[in-house]
Order: sequence, then C-alpha cells, then structure tokens
Amino acid sequence: MHPSRAIRGRRSQLLAGKRIILGVSGSIAAVEVPRIARELIRHGAEVQAVLSSEATRLLTPEAVEFATGHPPITSLTGAMEHVTHLGPGEGQADLLLLVPATANTIGKIAHGIDDTPVTTFASIALGAGVPVLVAPAMHGDMGRNPAVRESLERLRSFGVGVISPRREEGEEKLPSPEEVAAEVLHRLASGPWAGRRVLVIGGASREPIDDVRSVTNESTGATAVALASEAYYRGAEVSLWLGAAEVAPPSFVPVFRWRSVQQLIDQVRGPPGLPAPLDAIWVPAALSDFTLTRAKGKIESRDREQLSLRLRRAPKVLPELRAAAPPPTLLIAFKLASTRRSSELVGRAIELRKESKADWVVANAPSNLASAEGSWWVLSPRGRPVRLAGSKREAAGELLDLVGRGGFGRPLPPTSPPLDRSIERA
Repeated sequence: MHPSRAIRGRRSQLLAGKRIILGVSGSIAAVEVPRIARELIRHGAEVQAVLSSEATRLLTPEAVEFATGHPPITSLTGAMEHVTHLGPGEGQADLLLLVPATANTIGKIAHGIDDTPVTTFASIALGAGVPVLVAPAMHGDMGRNPAVRESLERLRSFGVGVISPRREEGEEKLPSPEEVAAEVLHRLASGPWAGRRVLVIGGASREPIDDVRSVTNESTGATAVALASEAYYRGAEVSLWLGAAEVAPPSFVPVFRWRSVQQLIDQVRGPPGLPAPLDAIWVPAALSDFTLTRAKGKIESRDREQLSLRLRRAPKVLPELRAAAPPPTLLIAFKLASTRRSSELVGRAIELRKESKADWVVANAPSNLASAEGSWWVLSPRGRPVRLAGSKREAAGELLDLVGRGGFGRPLPPTSPPLDRSIERA
C-alpha cells in the first residue's frame, strides 16, 4: 500500500470520492505542494498533480509522486491527459487547484494562453465548467502590478476562486496547507450547510473590576473555533464573535471581538448587529451570570488586606439573540452544568430550552473545560437526547451534521451573498 493511502481520511471524510487536480507552476513556493497535497488527502481526496517545466526545476516529480501516490503529469501526450482528467464525462475531476500560481501563469490563463501543461489544464477546466481555485504566490511588488491585479479580477469574473496570500517580508506567500484545504473544502461542499449563513459566539466574557482587572469564566474558546472551522468546511458563510480565548481563530473566518456580557448584548442590538439573514446561531460562549460596577482607574492594593466585590446578576444573552433572530433562524444554546450525571445534564438542557426558546441545546459538564476530549448531550427540537463523545473538533463536526439533518426553516436563496470577510483577522 502506498504511504499516501495510510493517511487518507485521517482528518475527515469531507473530500471522500473527490478528485482534485493540483496544477503547480514555477514559484519557489512549489516546495510547499507536497504538504498541501497530503492535507487534502487527509480529508479523503484523491490528488493528481500537473507540473510545468519550470516547476520541475524546484520540485522533483519523485517528491510529488510520494506525496500524492500518483506520478505527476509533466507533459501532454497522445493520451490527452488534460481532456481525460478535466473533459466532460466519466472520470472528470471535481476541482482544479492551481498552487502556487505565478504572475506569469495567472496572466496566461486570464487571456486564454495555454502553452504549458498547467495552463492547458486550466483552459479545459474553464471550458468544461470544472471549479477552479488559484493560490497566487509572488513578490509583493508583482502582486501590486496593475496587470496582475487586472488578470486576477478577470479570473474572478470567470468564476475562479482566488485564495488570498499571506503578505509578509515583502512577499505574497502561500497560506498554510490547512488554510488551502479549508478553501477547497468550502468550494466543494454540497451538504445541508452549503450556502447557509452561520454565526458562532464563543470564548469567555470578562466583567471588568477596574481598568486592569476582571472577573471571568473558564473557557479556551476551542469549541467555538472548531464549530466555525467545521461549518466553513461544510460550505457555510461563517462569522465568529469571540470573547477571551486561548485558541487562535481560523484565518478564513471573519472575527469580531467582544469582552463583557453587556458589550455582547450591545453588539447584538447594533452596531454591528446580527448578520442577516441568518440560518443558525451557535452559542458555546462562557457567559458570566454575574457582573459588577467598574471602578475607575486601578484599585490600589498596597494598603489593602482585603477587597470586597459586590456582584449583581448579569443580563441574559440568549433572549436577546432570540428576539433579534426569531425563527426560522436556528438558535443552538450550550449549557454547562455542575454535574456529570446524564439525567441531570439532560434536565438542565430541557430547562434552558424552555427559558431561552432555543431550538437545540448542548449540555456538558465542567470536566470538558480545558480538555481536548469531552462528552455532550444534545437535545433536539424533537426526539430523544443524543450523546456525543470525542475530541472537540470531531464533536463540532458531528453536531453540525446532526443539526443539518434536522433541516432549516428558511429556504436557501439561489445566490446567497457572503458574509463580510474584510474584517481584520484577530
């Protein structure tokens, strides 16, 4: 068995049965291609690479064959490889991914020039209606060249997706393999979440004591980040509202930051207000039940042996969300209960659903905090509670699949405008 098959589907099965053509042109970033190919395989994809002659100067065909399990195509022959793999009919690939895409290759494809195996594959893909993604990689000044920008806009007008590069050290570099795979997953998604608009609210609230101190809840933000990522993988347009968190949010999801419960409520009421229309709101946030009046400046501690804080009940966020996003928007609430007994966890979930008018409730115990593994009880609008167990990433995927199978009250519009992804990444 080829080593590439040993890792197939290790991360997910979301690309199982999908065939991806990996077009590699002559940028030094081509050395990252084996890692990108392996990441796609970990999601279940079958990967076939096509190399330009310039790419073979930087990346050996042997390395690509090791990564993908298939000899790369380095020239076109009488076998008509470009038509066999991307032409209509049986065996047509699901996606052409051009990574890295040089300024030269981008310009050629935009103007119908196909004088390399890579550009010829692109010509066939565009003519046959096969989805195309390009990941530009070049010097920053080349990326700012008006001709290159015009070529990219021309490709976008053809329906080609452009994966934004990382801009650092004066270069426009390839995103990480995980980020490239996220864009492939998003583009090829066809399940119940594809095209749906999703808001995830996560992390911990911080209730200020003074200008430098706060009262907070324990939370890493891992569940919220996992839900946002997995929803994006499944084709949803996702926005993440994130409080205090130890886990970095994904770069491919726009992030709004919030701190206190009141600030979050103000954000719900607007501005910015909730994105509209929304199909689902997930709320795994650790929200404080109590708050206090913020002291001005910093409370001096030098001459104090004790400090008493007077806490008062904080306002509830879930009713605000339900009022701002009534049905058919799905509201999925999370309940942390100080018990491990299944019957009590389910009971708390039932209580929260009645109080908040949430559609779904996910209950868990404190043992899940700061742990990569955990267990959850999921209470659906109808039917018996379902128990999930495993890593937070796995549980997030299972939760999305479970809720997605339950259906949505709002029909999917023919063309759903994406959520604003221009927000500065946190």
